[in-house]
Amino acid sequence: MEGFYMTYVLKSLKDGEHYTGYTKDLPSRFQAHNEGKVFSTKHRRPFELIYYEACLDKDDAIKREKYLKTHYGRM
Repeated sequence: MEGFYMTYVLKSLKDGEHYTGYTKDLPSRFQAHNEGKVFSTKHRRPFELIYYEACLDKDDAIKREKYLKTHYGRM
C-alpha cells in the first residue's frame, strides 16, 4: 500500500497491553518495535500486529490513531 499512511495496533506478548501508532512504512516500523528501537515500547517486546488500516494522508492517520486510543475505539 505504497503512498498511504497506516494506523496500527500492536499487542505486547510480554504484558498483553496494546500500542497504537501510525506510519508510512508498516513493515519497517513493526520490525523496529520488535528490535527494541522504539523508546516507548522497547521494554514490552515482542509484539504481534493485531490490526492495521490504510489512511489517505497523515492527518487522517493521526485522527484514526487518536480515535483508536479512546474508549470507543479500543479493541
